Amino acid sequence: MDLVEVIPGRLHMLRFPIGQAYLWRDGGALTLIDAGQAGSADAIEGAIRSIGLLPERLERIVLTHCHRDHVGAAGELAARWGAEVLAHALDAPVIRGEQPVPEPVLLDWELPLYAHGLTAPQAPPTRVDREVKDGEVLPFGEGAVVVHAPGHTPGSIGIHLPAHGVLFTGDCVAGVGQVMLGVFNVDRALAVESMLRLAGLAPSVACFGHGDPLTSGAPATLLAAARAAAPAS
Repeated sequence: MDLVEVIPGRLHMLRFPIGQAYLWRDGGALTLIDAGQAGSADAIEGAIRSIGLLPERLERIVLTHCHRDHVGAAGELAARWGAEVLAHALDAPVIRGEQPVPEPVLLDWELPLYAHGLTAPQAPPTRVDREVKDGEVLPFGEGAVVVHAPGHTPGSIGIHLPAHGVLFTGDCVAGVGQVMLGVFNVDRALAVESMLRLAGLAPSVACFGHGDPLTSGAPATLLAAARAAAPAS
């Protein structure tokens, strides 16, 4: 796992073999946006300690959606440190293991990528302590706004920190090679609508579930990519 500083003193990216998570810092209080794949808890704890922070100050884990590469270590981390686990109500039953993971509608070129994604360990059933909804404000980052962004999964969310100009897009948007609509969507048209909505927030920093964060020219780049993904009218 790689640890990459995105905003000095505030934000780090944790990059796993497949996918990534983000660690936000409010003083000593910590929030994870996603939690990496199963078996990553020790590496995440080590990364937190390596930058002089205390893992027992992890207050919450916000899951952007129900896929294994985002949920995997959440339960173990929450059990270790008492962190609250949050997810949208539509994906929470999947995360708990009460419903199956929704099947994506794959484009031909996505098939080998999807097969590779399934090499990540399957996530164990994981508790969700709080089901969030669109527009809800969470107590970190001077007010973190939940943005329901369905399409990748029914309960996919983005997290917007208006006070800092930071947006976590989950897998609605990807930054692998270029900024683009995320892959493996259950409803591509709805995912495009969600991407356009996220782009309209005009963040200064956009953090994706896959690919390097966008720290320069984010508003224009996100909007251009969202318009490119939209079907011609």
